[in-house]
Amino acid sequence: MKQNLLIPALAAALLSLSSPAQAADCYADYKAKQDNPLRLHYGVIQISGACKKKAARQEIQARIAPAGWKLLNVLSVFGPEGLQQRKANAGSYYLRF
Repeated sequence: MKQNLLIPALAAALLSLSSPAQAADCYADYKAKQDNPLRLHYGVIQISGACKKKAARQEIQARIAPAGWKLLNVLSVFGPEGLQQRKANAGSYYLRF
């Protein structure tokens, strides 16, 4: 009887361990621009891919480009512990894209 209860618990534990590393909360802060007229913004965005600057750069550019923005720089990638300190500076570009 104990063995029957152990199997679902073991399966659930294994499933939780099998989630990819990029599924963890990952964010990046970045700078972007638009031309004619020149507009700049600083933003914070959640990253769904690998939590690395190079991967974040590609993902951010793909997500902001439809709105006419060009990525200038990825400043950093970080976990949820860095969100609150960046919220005020990002303003309306906080988790917008």
